[in-house]
Amino acid sequence: MPDQPRIKPVINLDEVAIEERSAFFQPPGSVADKFGSRSGMVGARIGARLLGYNITVVAPGKRAFPLHSHHANEEMFYILQGTGELRIGDERYSIRAGDFIANPPGGPEVAHQIINTGSEEMRYLAVSTMITPDAVEYPDSKKIATFSRQPQPDGSLRVLRQISREGQGVDYWDGE
Repeated sequence: MPDQPRIKPVINLDEVAIEERSAFFQPPGSVADKFGSRSGMVGARIGARLLGYNITVVAPGKRAFPLHSHHANEEMFYILQGTGELRIGDERYSIRAGDFIANPPGGPEVAHQIINTGSEEMRYLAVSTMITPDAVEYPDSKKIATFSRQPQPDGSLRVLRQISREGQGVDYWDGE
């Protein structure tokens, strides 16, 4: 087997290309006034295997994601630029550049959301464990998402994702 080129394990912040998120994470017209963000991938580019990390950029007045909690993964955010508000469950906290934020796995009591309430772009480093499968709970909309990432022999990634509302699933034996 030929030697694989070694991935350079370091990247400078000014080398991280900030791009539009994938189509799955682009909010449709009805919620685009509340949500929207861009990101720059870091982790995979420098060879990370057990942690995922990126730079997330959120415009004033926007949120990157709905209020949510992960049942398997832990997330950490470090605010690089800007000011905003952090929702954790029913609590709200002011946040600004230099703040670290911990989001352990759990239910609605640890659900989190970062909102840019400032007048400039907010930029933050997002770090997450990459445990799969994971279940994600969305308390505001009462949705539950489950997903799994499976590396394929050809190097691609197979992603399974299911989103529904609690109680809208089918019976285990349905369709068998």
